[in-house]
Amino acid sequence: MVKLILGICVLMCACISLSQDAPVPVEQEPRHHVVLQNDSVLVLHVTIPPGETTLYHIHSHDRAVVYLSNSTITQQKLGEPEGPHEKKKPGEVSALTLGNTPLTHRVKNVGAAPFDVIDVEFLARPQSSSAPAAAPVAAENPSARVYRWTLAPGAVSTMHTHERPYLIIASTPMMLKMTSPDGKSFTHEIKAGDFHWVDSKVTHTLANEGTTEGQIVEVELK
Repeated sequence: MVKLILGICVLMCACISLSQDAPVPVEQEPRHHVVLQNDSVLVLHVTIPPGETTLYHIHSHDRAVVYLSNSTITQQKLGEPEGPHEKKKPGEVSALTLGNTPLTHRVKNVGAAPFDVIDVEFLARPQSSSAPAAAPVAAENPSARVYRWTLAPGAVSTMHTHERPYLIIASTPMMLKMTSPDGKSFTHEIKAGDFHWVDSKVTHTLANEGTTEGQIVEVELK
């Protein structure tokens, strides 16, 4: 009887371990919080406290990542060893191409500060030719281009036009002023992680009306 009970306990522990390691879709991973979803994008705000690790989760689409904090992480693909330490800082961006091969991994925060990031998943690749780039490209994949504006106090970006829908994301706090060609403008204070989805053609400049450097990232569909 004792051996039977011990055997059942071992089996239960093994089942629990397997269930904990079973990958989940990215939107179901507890530290990935869905903040926007439409026909084009799935936007997730990811926060991982120091010392914690995500579940294994599956990215099934091309994606862009905007980092919001000074942090150090490791990544581990399913079935592979844990990767090296990666240092991240606010304003860094990346654009990953997945194609027909999903990415299944987990992320561990090995630093002393929270790991904070905006993850943009592109739900469909463009079916027609892409529009010209609106500005110098910081990163891109077959689904989108990423533009990054680093603005000193009082600095203004070039006037640029977004022909396709785009997501504007604050990677640092700043006082942002947006001005259209006719001179109309609006200014508001934004914090790291704030974003806005725009699905119409827009021509504008971006200006820093604050007293410290600020960074804005624009993620535009191709």
